[in-house]
Amino acid sequence: MSKKEKKTNVMRILDKAKISYETKSYEYDEENLSGVHAAEELGYDPDMVFKTIVTTGDKTGPVVFCLPSEKEIDLKAAARVSGNKSVNMLHVKDLPDLTGYIRGGCSPIGMKKQFPTFIDESCGNHEKISVSAGQRGKQVVLAPEDLLKLIGAQVAKLTRE
Repeated sequence: MSKKEKKTNVMRILDKAKISYETKSYEYDEENLSGVHAAEELGYDPDMVFKTIVTTGDKTGPVVFCLPSEKEIDLKAAARVSGNKSVNMLHVKDLPDLTGYIRGGCSPIGMKKQFPTFIDESCGNHEKISVSAGQRGKQVVLAPEDLLKLIGAQVAKLTRE
């Protein structure tokens, strides 16, 4: 990390928790804010770059899910593991007010409130995974167990085959 690079809130939280991480920056594309694009730009396997999806459960309210960037969330499985009958994707315009983040820069770390969070079980297949550093074009790479412990997340099967 260069001296001039500003730390994001996510990086400050990781520093404070004494969690080891690397930062990676890439050129983001306003037209393509996907995790797959981030993986391509960084030269990573899309399976280790996890996207953050914010939903609203019919019983619990906001629930956060992290899954590999090229996979699709299984909303029925997501509802089941989170104790809801159904979960719906949060509208992108509601993201900043609820989480403090914008689309393409939403991290499971450092949201305005800590919501119930579930990370796809495939995180266990990797020594390190990459999640948004809370800003478009920035990722933090860390051990999945450090992320799970930091945010109190649970592991679950969240993706469609």
